[in-house]
Amino acid sequence: MQDFGFYFKLGWQHIINKEAIDHQLFIVALAAIYLMKDWKQVLILVTAFTIGHSLTLALSVFDVIRFNSNWVEFLIPITIVITAITNLFQKNFTAKSIRINYFLALSFGLIHGMGFANYIRFMMASDQNIGWSLFGFNVGLEVGQIMVVLSLLILAFIMINMVKVNRREWVIFLSASAFSIALKMALDRIPT
Repeated sequence: MQDFGFYFKLGWQHIINKEAIDHQLFIVALAAIYLMKDWKQVLILVTAFTIGHSLTLALSVFDVIRFNSNWVEFLIPITIVITAITNLFQKNFTAKSIRINYFLALSFGLIHGMGFANYIRFMMASDQNIGWSLFGFNVGLEVGQIMVVLSLLILAFIMINMVKVNRREWVIFLSASAFSIALKMALDRIPT
């Protein structure tokens, strides 16, 4: 159980710390189009991201796949840019029209998982119970993501229902913010 707690904390910190800006921006871009009433959809969305993230982590930890970290670090902000751009084409925010976000969350979760894979592979190499450790990490990751999404949904509720910001303008603001920061990150990380 001690390993679970250690890796839970590691997963939590993978999302909730100042160095996790790329993951936070991706969550902002993914969740920008949702409101508090959509919490079930957002929970599924976050879980899809965790599944993709977990899959590449597990495959890496078990040394099935390896990635060039320079390319992964470049691709992570590209996933944010693409997700933010797709938000700009959303007009009516119906469940059917935003279904693409599930695909983005799952597939881009695979790329984000690669970003942490090399680090955690070395950490877990001497671990006796890799499965339990991966489970702890993924639970911590999921809880951290839920906290970020919950904060965004509360902020969206305040901005749209109390401050009376137009929902489309709110989505554009969040998406453009995530887009611009991620584009700068991508340009800084172009592999040489």
